[in-house]
Amino acid sequence: MSIDTTFPLAINGAPPRFREPVHVGRPNTGDRSVFLAHMEAMFDRNWLTNNGPLVQEFERRIAEDLGVRHCVAICNGTVALEIAIRALGLTGEVIVPSWTFIATAHALAWQGLTPVFADVDPVTQNLSPASVRAAITPRTTGIMAVHTWGRPADVEGLSAIADEFGLQLMFDAAHGYRCTHNGKRIGGFGACEVLSFHATKVFNTLEGGAIVTNDDALAERMRLMRNFGFAGYDNVIHPGTNGKMIEASAAMGLTNLASLDGFVAANRERYEIYRERLSGVPGVTMVEYDDAEENNFHYIVASIDAPARLSRDNLIDVLHAENILARKYFWPGCHQMKPYASLPLRVPLPATERIAEHNVVLPSGPSLSLDDVHAICDVIAYSCSRGIG
Repeated sequence: MSIDTTFPLAINGAPPRFREPVHVGRPNTGDRSVFLAHMEAMFDRNWLTNNGPLVQEFERRIAEDLGVRHCVAICNGTVALEIAIRALGLTGEVIVPSWTFIATAHALAWQGLTPVFADVDPVTQNLSPASVRAAITPRTTGIMAVHTWGRPADVEGLSAIADEFGLQLMFDAAHGYRCTHNGKRIGGFGACEVLSFHATKVFNTLEGGAIVTNDDALAERMRLMRNFGFAGYDNVIHPGTNGKMIEASAAMGLTNLASLDGFVAANRERYEIYRERLSGVPGVTMVEYDDAEENNFHYIVASIDAPARLSRDNLIDVLHAENILARKYFWPGCHQMKPYASLPLRVPLPATERIAEHNVVLPSGPSLSLDDVHAICDVIAYSCSRGIG
């Protein structure tokens, strides 16, 4: 690749490439007229929440899309994690990756459980079964794995350990909508899987989440728990909370479900540009997706290392100066964040700590033009090849 040695960088005083900030995770929104039609019908019915017809239709459509028996729609992904944890009866210690969004750990700690951090595989960035095995104690009741970047966790390896030790296995599938493992869509693995439909995800419901499962009894328990334990009018039969999804969120979900194929196609087109343009740039290694599997291509992730002429943090400074708001997901790892930094580590986390120091997540999505992707690649290629001096 030829590099323009006169390439001006904003960090050195040139004007930024982008007049307005370019973000990671800009919301995808489908056909506005479809959404507004759903909203008009909602207002006509005067049914805004409490398991309305839009939520019921949304749950049916998600379960059908993922090939599972049950979808329990929840107000957001974090509350969905909390309900799933309680419904599974987890206590004591639960093993989780430190390399994940903080909500994975918080959902346990918020309920008085202890998250025990295990390491990840340095290539897949997913929970390492060997590290999980080393972290198990008599107080361990479960494993919560994450499908990081939508690339499936080691389902078989973790399932074997869970079966051997009599542990519950659940998955945080916040990144995994419309991704597959061995040709099967994420959603039906483990006891249950938890989805996030936050506005920054490839598929959003404004704000929302869901728990998907093939376990009839577990699904019934979670439905009770999301609505204060009510079974019919005035009949509380189970402890619960208010985790219900509202009709407006389901309306956005139904709207976006119809547009999801287009979102994924746009993501893939941008991913392929990044992959081609950054191939061969010194010190840049892309997180790549398996062409044999389905993926949503929502996350454009790279590692910055030698022989790049600047560090990951320096590159982020360069990008931010250009109004390219790249992120250090999930730096520095949950185990080093203030709520958990005082906890003793059960097992070493060398892969987590190395990944955290080198990863960068780049802007993508349909709202980012192809020319914008090329402009971002220009900045990265120049900076990693020439530095910023």
